[in-house]
Amino acid sequence: MIVPMKKICLVVRDKYQNEALTRLREIGVMHLERRNASSDALAKALERKNRAENAMGLIQAYKTPGKKKPPARQTSQRDRRTAPGGRRGRRATDLMGTEELEPYSLDAVNAPERPDLVDLMVGMGRDRKALEDRITFLARERARVEVWGEFEPARIKELAASGISLFLYVLTPDAFSALPEDTRYIKMGEDKNAVYLVVLDREIPGMPAFSLPEKSISRIDYELKELKYKLGELDLRIKSFADRRPVLNKEMAGMQSNIDFEAARVELTKVEDVPAELGVSYLTGYVPADDMGRLKQAASENGWALTADDPAPEDEVPTKLKNNKIVQLLYPLTDFLEVVPGYHETDISGWFLLFFCIFFGMIFGDAGYGTLLFIIALFGVIRTAKNGVPGVLKMLLLLSAANILWGVLTCTWFGIEIAKLPRFLKDISLSYISPAKTDQAVVDQNLQIFCFSLALLQLTIAHIKGIARTIKSPRVFAEIGSLAMLWGMYNVVLFLVVSNSNRRFPLQPVSIGLLAGGFALTFVFASYEGSVGRSILISCKNIISVVLGITNVFSDIMSYIRLWAVGLAGASIAATVNSMVGPMLGNFLVFVGVILLVFGHGLNIVLNVLSVLVHGVRLNTLEFSGHIGLTWAGTAYRPFAETVKK
Repeated sequence: MIVPMKKICLVVRDKYQNEALTRLREIGVMHLERRNASSDALAKALERKNRAENAMGLIQAYKTPGKKKPPARQTSQRDRRTAPGGRRGRRATDLMGTEELEPYSLDAVNAPERPDLVDLMVGMGRDRKALEDRITFLARERARVEVWGEFEPARIKELAASGISLFLYVLTPDAFSALPEDTRYIKMGEDKNAVYLVVLDREIPGMPAFSLPEKSISRIDYELKELKYKLGELDLRIKSFADRRPVLNKEMAGMQSNIDFEAARVELTKVEDVPAELGVSYLTGYVPADDMGRLKQAASENGWALTADDPAPEDEVPTKLKNNKIVQLLYPLTDFLEVVPGYHETDISGWFLLFFCIFFGMIFGDAGYGTLLFIIALFGVIRTAKNGVPGVLKMLLLLSAANILWGVLTCTWFGIEIAKLPRFLKDISLSYISPAKTDQAVVDQNLQIFCFSLALLQLTIAHIKGIARTIKSPRVFAEIGSLAMLWGMYNVVLFLVVSNSNRRFPLQPVSIGLLAGGFALTFVFASYEGSVGRSILISCKNIISVVLGITNVFSDIMSYIRLWAVGLAGASIAATVNSMVGPMLGNFLVFVGVILLVFGHGLNIVLNVLSVLVHGVRLNTLEFSGHIGLTWAGTAYRPFAETVKK
């Protein structure tokens, strides 16, 4: 459920601002109302944190060294003599390799308290980027001039200074055939797309000459070799900083704390028309109603002035959710998607989790895959039990259990043919949806009916909650009308989509009545704002969108067929992988077959995960939320505190 909030205005003496903010952060219950104010100190703190994040990104790809460190790399005198460039400390940002690079001292930065660790790493990242840019430029330059072969550009410039002009041209065959007759040239080569010429004395009118490179190909190759060597050395240095990740994490946490504190200071608004010696400022925000006692006590102890009111409808109130431990298993998913219901909207976390488990099981649809995921999640839970199990592992346990259950009921195990499965797996499956006990065509029809019935159930729940929300308003009749249209359209969908020669679902007169009556109710009451006549007038003005509401109900029910279709696609991929690998397992290609088997099913699992994120999430956040009137336009409750509480 959504926790009720109070809008707070807190007034403090200017000379006690730091103490007040420190105490307020210790309490950790007030979500500050942001005004997008700024200050130089805040800008510098944000810039420093951004640099720290860049430093962290530089070493993120490297594993932290274990306790056993490899022996230090020894560089012999011969290595130093034969290494490209001869020296290891040259500045990468000097594109010609002439400026000296200040050496990095690893011993100097091994101390956690060294203040310039971030600057040191950012500098290495900047040098690395310069090296990579120069290597990319030289590689492109070499590809551009290699057709001309080995020559020294400086010699051409020397000849031009002494009165002998040479110009290089790359011409199309048509342009070459159209050259003036008095043009003096030497053809260096040609292919079907271009002719390569050295033109003597003067340029060809109207045609740009080939731009000379900085240096010859051999010198480009040497510089490339030198730069790649420097890049390798720099990568080794960067890798050696991988064990500084905890230090950076700690420093960034401190930076974020400073940023939050400075942001809170900026949010303090000076109260005008108050004597300077009595100067006060105020801070506004939101506090959960249950935590008001702690804030009132602190205000009394510290001499703060405090007012608390119910938020106005136009206020951007943060949303704090409070649910039981089972429903909280959904939070890793909603945090990842960054979706939060608005403060004045409905919390559907429990229903979201219930139906998402069903969708997950149907989309994966394989008990074998579910067992693998369950083992992985269980292993992670055991490994992290002492330090606190991450919520994502708990959620994966629940979802994999739903997957196993659906796979058992449909008798689907790694896409293996039904005939090859053990008898007891067939016996425990559900005949209504199991091809082990029922013809596949009938099973497909049953699954389609199940998908549409699932749509009817979930969307009915949405409208029942809508009826409960509007029970004291005439708009409740619009919700009743929407529910009637939903039930009437369910029969239309079965009639149009599911009916076949084996089993028919005739269009019932009661369904037509539900559609007509439901449309009439929504037409009259959907825009009700104190007057039925005004509501009808608004509906007449928006007649197209009102009429399209009927087709929207049809499309929303139809959207649930994706559960069957995507699950069928995953099962087909698994069966295809098995059919490809099967012949390999009985001969010398067995190792290739095993690799292909693991790769094929692994890829199918990845695709199923993506399908869940696309389709399983969509049905909850679009179809279900649309019928319940939920826009997910909320702001998460993040109190001013040392650590963010949820």
